[in-house]
Amino acid sequence: TCGGYKNKSKSFVLEQEHKIKNINYKTFCTYYCAILNIVKGMLGGVLMKTNYYLSPTLTSTQQISDDLHDVGINDWFIHVISKDEAGLKKEQVHSSNYLETLDVLRNGGIGGLIGFIVGVFAAGALMFFKPFGPQMPEFIYLIVIVILTLFGIWEGGLAGVACENRKLRKFRDELEDGKYLILIYTSKKQDKAVLDMMAAKHPETNLVATDRQFFNPFCRLKRI
Repeated sequence: TCGGYKNKSKSFVLEQEHKIKNINYKTFCTYYCAILNIVKGMLGGVLMKTNYYLSPTLTSTQQISDDLHDVGINDWFIHVISKDEAGLKKEQVHSSNYLETLDVLRNGGIGGLIGFIVGVFAAGALMFFKPFGPQMPEFIYLIVIVILTLFGIWEGGLAGVACENRKLRKFRDELEDGKYLILIYTSKKQDKAVLDMMAAKHPETNLVATDRQFFNPFCRLKRI
């Protein structure tokens, strides 16, 4: 009987390990991107694209902000990343937010995946060993998975607060030199007007990157 119990335990562990191997990083990223595409479709393409420009001075950045207003881009879709936060505030230029400067989303997603895996193991162990008796409601297993997944997201997000957004690493040297990184969120209809305006009125700036899914932290950003 004891030998049979050990074999059953070993089979359970091997079965769970096989299931976990199927829940890999690539699969998680695929589902994450699919959800983002659904949300993007529901928004009607409001945030289809993000253009990254490097501006040399605060004066130029402030003028760019005004010119963007003239072509229909409001402050919600203009975010400036700079070490000179006081200057941005003084000139009333819309600065960046934590989702753009910190790695909260990416680390939170990874933490959620780890929490989910741990939750599956924990729920499986409860289901197999039944420490609280055979009459325990099945929804308890789901609650265990949800709680540990949320805990993983929370812990991952806290870790992400201490990390620079990996997409900004490509511009670290310029930002350290005092330049201004301008993120302009545009729809398909607005994009050409923004590009034409920037080329005509602000030759001092450089279009350094384009990102179609900025809020997908698992998509790499290629610098132009």
